[in-house]
Amino acid sequence: MTEVIFPLDQNELSFTASDGSVIRRTVLQSGVRVLTEAVPGVQSASVSFSVAVGSRDETNGHFGSTHFLEHLLFKGTAKRSALDIAIAFDSVGGSSNASTGKEHTSYYARVQESAVPLAIDVIADMLTSSVLDEHEFNNERTVILEELAMNEDDPQDVAHEAFFEQVLGEHELGRPIGGTNETITNVTRDAVWEHYKAHYRPQDIVIAVAGKLEHEKIIELTEAGFGSAGWDLSVKASPRERRSLASAEIVPMGSLRVIHEENSQANILIGTEGIVGNDYRRYAMAVLNTVLGGGMSSRLFQEIREKRGLAYSTYSFNQGYSDAGVFGLYAGCSPAKAREVAELMLAELQKVATDGITAAELELAFGNVSGGLALKFESTQARMSRLSGTELSTGEFVPLDEALRRFREVTVADVRDLAADIAGRAMNIVAVGDLTEDTFAGLV
Repeated sequence: MTEVIFPLDQNELSFTASDGSVIRRTVLQSGVRVLTEAVPGVQSASVSFSVAVGSRDETNGHFGSTHFLEHLLFKGTAKRSALDIAIAFDSVGGSSNASTGKEHTSYYARVQESAVPLAIDVIADMLTSSVLDEHEFNNERTVILEELAMNEDDPQDVAHEAFFEQVLGEHELGRPIGGTNETITNVTRDAVWEHYKAHYRPQDIVIAVAGKLEHEKIIELTEAGFGSAGWDLSVKASPRERRSLASAEIVPMGSLRVIHEENSQANILIGTEGIVGNDYRRYAMAVLNTVLGGGMSSRLFQEIREKRGLAYSTYSFNQGYSDAGVFGLYAGCSPAKAREVAELMLAELQKVATDGITAAELELAFGNVSGGLALKFESTQARMSRLSGTELSTGEFVPLDEALRRFREVTVADVRDLAADIAGRAMNIVAVGDLTEDTFAGLV
């Protein structure tokens, strides 16, 4: 089985995966997209309502609005208080939450199969009928500021936020997802309401449900949930176009940034622009990350922690978005060992770029990736996220068998060539701790 394409202009699509799950997709005339995966042998389901709006989509006067909305939609609707929303899920033993990303926002729940109608009704109510009360708005501003303060007290979070800003420069993906103290303090209720009206329309909504379900029933529940809130789904609209997947021009802020804090540990990130989310080399990237910094057998872990005892945590990563990506190496260590650790991280990347990996490492990485995917998709929430992610981003649904085939096609040369490409790019260092820029002089 190869990939399955979800074209925006095709209203119905259905196929059966090799594990017996049935994936279906319906585009309603209003532009609402409903995707389901009926999974054999489970008694629960995961439900999400998503919109393709993230922190990158904010404009002047609206910075921080996306994260603000995520909080506010739980604060009450015309017919449910915030407590009513919480009780609804607690009363059926379910869980609910939401997440704001750089390119999308999701509201989701996991419930027993019999409670799926409740979950859809409650989330549809939240998305369509939240009152955005001025008093609740001001209360939630304080909550968000406390959340940001908590993140600012975590040096590792500070380092990662600064790293994305450093690598991506003025690109909108470099902005922090949660906003800043300044943007959250300054944004108004009217600005958040304007942001909501621009991005929470029927044609923006993607509903994904995975688990024990009937596709037709999910559509009925969707129409009933939106209809009771006054949304007219009979008005024809085309689904929102997906983002352009053309790579953007990225100009980093600079090669070195040290944030001085009197901490007992230094948090160090070294990296550069990575690969975008749909890059054909993403399968080789998963292998590279596994071998270089993906686990206890990885080169970074073995060289920096096991052989030398220089750090407790060290890893590599690539975060790909529609038009940009970030590749990085991380380690937390004593400030006195910061330069040595930074040199070792760069050296391990360069070794792969120059000499490649071994056949044994390639096989280990494939076992790691295939096992991880098999375990991951035991979860209905992971399957739900795969559906919504596919619909919101590339439109290319890759079944597990096809994904494993693509991983199996990765060669030692593919990994070496990708590492050489990454290592040949201008590197950036971001460090938080009791350090100065002189610590890393000459490294980048």
